[in-house]
Amino acid sequence: MNKILVFTGLIALLCLTSCTTKKEEKEEETKFIVTNPIKIDTSFTKQYVSQIRSVRNIEIRAQEKGYLQNIYVDEGQYVKAGQLLFRIMPGMYQAELLKAQAEAKGAEIELQNAKTLADKNIVSRNEQSLAQAKLEQARAEVALAKLHLSFTEIRAPFAGTIDRIPLKLGSLIDEGELLTSLSDNSQMLAYFNVSEPEYLEYQSNVKDRATNKVSLLLANNKVFQFQGNVEVIESEFNNETGNIAFRARFPNSNKLLKHGETGLVQMNVPLKNAIVIPQKATYEVQDKKYVFVVNKNNVLESKEISITGEIPDLYVVSSGITENDKILLEGIQKVKDDEKIKYDFVKSKDVIAHLRLKTE
Repeated sequence: MNKILVFTGLIALLCLTSCTTKKEEKEEETKFIVTNPIKIDTSFTKQYVSQIRSVRNIEIRAQEKGYLQNIYVDEGQYVKAGQLLFRIMPGMYQAELLKAQAEAKGAEIELQNAKTLADKNIVSRNEQSLAQAKLEQARAEVALAKLHLSFTEIRAPFAGTIDRIPLKLGSLIDEGELLTSLSDNSQMLAYFNVSEPEYLEYQSNVKDRATNKVSLLLANNKVFQFQGNVEVIESEFNNETGNIAFRARFPNSNKLLKHGETGLVQMNVPLKNAIVIPQKATYEVQDKKYVFVVNKNNVLESKEISITGEIPDLYVVSSGITENDKILLEGIQKVKDDEKIKYDFVKSKDVIAHLRLKTE
C-alpha cells in the first residue's frame, strides 16, 4: 500500500513538474524584444529618375536641294570633326559658280575700260564708280555661288557618333531634310528633378558635403563605373510638379552611355539628428508603413510612420514616432493591435551595432 502511495506521489510530482516546465516555456515563447528609435547624424543614398543626354547632340540636315550622290559613313560610326559625311549632286551649283566667275571677269574688264576712259575725260568718274559697283556685285555673286557649292558637302561639325541614316543613295532631298544625327558621347549629362524640400536641404548641406559627386544606377541594376558631379541647378521651379532640375556630368571614356538612356542618379544626402529604426521593426499595409509602439501599460499600439530615407537595414523616419518611444523589434507577425505583451528591452545602440549603418 505504501509503495502504491509513493508511486502515485511520484507521478503527481512529475506531472506538476512537466506542467510547470511547459508553462515557463510558453511564457518564454511569448516574450518579445523591444527597442527604441535612435537619433543620430548619418546619411543615406537618394535615387532620382534621370534622363541621360550627350554633351552635344545635333541633327545633321541638308542645306541645299538635290540628289544624294554619296554617303561616306555608316550608322554607329565614330567620325572626326570636319570629316565628310554626305555629298549632294553638285553639278548645278558648280555651273552657277562658273557663271558667277565669268560675270565677275566681265565686270573687271568693264571697270578697267571705264577707268581708262575716265582718265582721258571721255566719260565721267561716275561711270567708273558704276563699273566698280558692278564688279563688287559680281564678286558677291561668286562668293554666294561658292557657299551654295560648299553646302553640297556635309561635314561633321565636331567629333562624335553617327546615328541612323534614313535616306539612301540617289534620294531626292529637300532643303532642311534630316540626314542623320551626331552625338558627342565623350561626356554625358544626367538631368533629374528634385523636390523643393530636398533642394533646400541640399543647399543647406552643401558645406557639409566633402564632394558633390553622384553615382548612376543603370537599367541593368549595375552602377556605372564613373562618378559624376552635380554642376548645374536650374533657376526656376516647375509650377506643376514643384520640382527643380539638377544636372550632373559623367565622364564616358568607355562610350557605354548613349544619348536617350535612362537611369537612377544616386545622391548622398547627409542628415542631422535623424530618427532611425531597423527595417525589420516595420510592417506594411496598402503601401503605408507601420510600427508597433509599446505604451506604459505594455499594450501594443500600431503607429503609421513616414519614411524620408533608406539606409541598408534601416529606415530614416520623418514623423510618427520619437526617440522616446518603445517599438516592437521582433515577432511583428505574431501580435495584433491592443495586445498586452511581455518583453525584454534592448538598447537601440546594441541593436544597430550589427546592422550596416553609415554614421558620421
